[in-house]
Amino acid sequence: MKRLSFKMKLKAGAKEEYSKRHNEIWPELKELLKKAGVSEYSIFLDEDTNTLFAFQKVSGDGGSQDLSQNPIVKKWWAFMADIMEINDDNSPISKPLDEVFYME
Repeated sequence: MKRLSFKMKLKAGAKEEYSKRHNEIWPELKELLKKAGVSEYSIFLDEDTNTLFAFQKVSGDGGSQDLSQNPIVKKWWAFMADIMEINDDNSPISKPLDEVFYME
């Protein structure tokens, strides 16, 4: 099992809507993530900077960041585009983070 993390940016004032949309995550997206090997997925918000910190436990070689060509993912990106900083294809601007410490 590997641990992946990355950060994204939320638009100012969008915390409640972001939480609402994720609390109502589409069943087909959740199933897709599980099939991709994602067994845990947490997202935290630093409200001072509107930075989202995402953490995943993943079995296998992939993770959510490898599903960019899937139509369900593209639909989710379009759904979230109004409240996040995005690329031209509606994908969230995302930066992978290196793990520098882990305690088991």
